[in-house]
This record gives sequence, structure tokens and C-alpha cells, in this order.
Amino acid sequence: MSAQQLKCRECGAVYPLDPIFVCERCFGPLEVLYDYDTLPRPLQRTFEAGPKSMWRYEPLLPSRRDPEIDLAPGFSPLLHALRLGRKLGLERLYIKNDSVNPTWSFKDRVVGVAIVTAKHFGFDVAACASTGNLANAVAAHAARAGMRACVFIPRGLERGKVLATSVYRPTIVEVDGNYDEVNRLCAQIAEEHRWAFVNVNLRPYYSEGGKTLGFEVAEQLGWRAPDHVVVPIASGSLLVKIHKGLSELHRTGVIPSVRTKTHGAQAEGCAPVANAFAAGQDQIQPVKPQTIARSLAIGDPADGRYVLRLARENGGRILAVSDEEIVEGISLLAETEGVFTETAGGVTVGVLRRLAEEGVFGPEEVVVAYITGMGLKTAEAVEDVVAPPIAIRPTLRDFESNVLSLVR
Repeated sequence: MSAQQLKCRECGAVYPLDPIFVCERCFGPLEVLYDYDTLPRPLQRTFEAGPKSMWRYEPLLPSRRDPEIDLAPGFSPLLHALRLGRKLGLERLYIKNDSVNPTWSFKDRVVGVAIVTAKHFGFDVAACASTGNLANAVAAHAARAGMRACVFIPRGLERGKVLATSVYRPTIVEVDGNYDEVNRLCAQIAEEHRWAFVNVNLRPYYSEGGKTLGFEVAEQLGWRAPDHVVVPIASGSLLVKIHKGLSELHRTGVIPSVRTKTHGAQAEGCAPVANAFAAGQDQIQPVKPQTIARSLAIGDPADGRYVLRLARENGGRILAVSDEEIVEGISLLAETEGVFTETAGGVTVGVLRRLAEEGVFGPEEVVVAYITGMGLKTAEAVEDVVAPPIAIRPTLRDFESNVLSLVR
């Protein structure tokens, strides 16, 4: 393991590898600093010899894998989306389908790192502020690790996500407020009680799990960086970490270059980063979320400024789509590629479609769209647009009269 220190993104101050997340000098966010010179060479061979999970990239993660508590997230399919690509005029479109993880979202990656880290620091309670997917993952990984779990959610989450958390028997606290209010409460609790809040006091470690979505795509493309990625934005951390993962592969000599353009996807009902991008502003103006894409409903995203900076540096775009376009995106992906995604994936496909229509992608460029959660968690989003079953009597005549012409 090459993790060496924590470093402030703003002023550069360094700290030991402790459960802290804010710089004492400037209040900037901390992130893990690695000693790249100590990594084994060739690093590519080390990765390929590792387990078929995100832990094959352990040398570039801040914690060591613990086989006794590992749920083996990661190494999800990268699908060449031929039918969707033909619809959008893209020959080299790929879907990174991270809805197949243990709790059916990419959050298993970040929580997998956070829980191992929490055990290392001696915590016995795992906690989080969540819009749904993170609560699922914290409850499951804590159960596997023999830790108690307490998850905090805003009022009004999708029933499927609440049930998918409840089954692991955590303590679920529904707060009368939106996600940003829940997050502020959790930050206060973390100051007063020795709990492992994965996305608060363990955030520097937790967020590093997102890099594995960059590592995997590069490996699955034959150790090369894609030309474009389209990533949903909630806090903004995932987009930033995917690019960091690609950059680390280049820095360590695993891939020859990184010219990837990072495109961010938001819902119009919660689009503070897209709004700032469109207005040419550097500061994010918080908004009150009102969208069906509840997993992206963070009105004051912690990494929003870094997303803006990164997209502008590498030529990416940040767009927002309507709730109607989100539902259309869910349906389009299911009909063409057989992948049923949640509303966040509908946001990604909606923005992907908009970018394709605007001619952002070249005909030979490799485009990767990240699908971060599965559709059964937000099934109510498509209830009104899918066709009901055709009811017939159990006779051949009824079948031929009512069904046959529909499937020819």
C-alpha cells in the first residue's frame, strides 16, 4: 500500500492518515497522497494478477483488502452499446454497468474502502448521510464486517431504496429535511460521537474507491483512456475521482496518455453545477432539489467547484436534463441494451443523448457512459410509461387474435 499522507486540496498542508477530512488551516478538503515511487513495477502486471474485483487495484487504494469482510464489488461489465450507439450515431459507445454490484450501485466501491478503513481505525459503528444507494451499501458492508450501522436519510426517499436498506437491520433515521440538511446533521454528530461516517470523517478514504471506475474502464479498453466519459453528478466526487484514476495510471506508466473529456450529468431540478457551467461562473449557487432523480439531489455539492475546474480544463461539458428526459433515458437504455437503470442512469443517458445530438463526439472517439445504479430501486419512475400486460384467455384463438400481430 502506497498511501502516505493526507493533503489539503487548497493550501497543500499535509496530515497523517487519520480519520479527518478538513484542513485545520484553510478548511479545505483533504485527500490521500501516495508515494508512487514505491509501487511495484510493472504495475499493470500486478493489477492483472489481482482478484476479479476493485481490489485488484489495491496498490493505488488507501487501505488493504480484508478477505473476511470483502463483498467483492467492482470489475463490472463494460458493454459495447451497439444498438444504443446506432440510435445516437456513435460507433464506439460503451456502457459501464455498475448496477451489478452487491447492493446494485457503485456505492459498494466507496463503502468497501471506507469499511476496511473504519475497522483499521477501531470504529464499531458505521454511519452515513444518504439519498438511498449509500445507505444500502453501508448497511450491507457493515453487516458483513460485524459492525453496527446507523444511516440517515431525507424524508421521501423511494420505497425500494428504504426496503433495500432495512433488510440488513441497520438503524434508519429519516430526517425531516433534504439531503443537505441531513449531511449537516451528520457532520455535527461526527464531531461529538466516535462513529465512522463514511462520507464525513472518512471521506478522504471513501472517495478513493471511485477511482476504480477509471482504472477498470482503462483496463477493459486494453489499457487506454477513453476519449469521453459521461458521469452523473451528485456531490461531484465520482467524476473527479474517475479522472484521478486515469491520471494515476498515466503517472505510473500503465497507460500512455490521458486526453479524456469529462462530461457531467445533472437533473434540471437539481443542477447547481450545470447552472454554474452554463453561466461561466466559478462559484456554485446552492439550490433546493426537486427532481425524480433523488440519488443526485444534492443542492450544495461538496466537489462542485472541482468538477467545474476539471471540465473546463479538459474540454468537457456539464448539462442538465428534465424529468421527462430522465424517464426517456431509462426506457432508451432498457430497450436498446437490456440494462434497467435507476433515475441517475436516466440522467446520464439523457445527457449522453444531448451531447451526441450536439455533435460533441467524433465518429472514431471512444465514449463511456457510467450507469451507477439499477432500476428496481426507482421502479415508480417508469410506472406510467410502460405498457400493461395483455390479458387473454388460455386459448390459441385468443393468443392469435390479441398477441401475434404485436410481436411479428
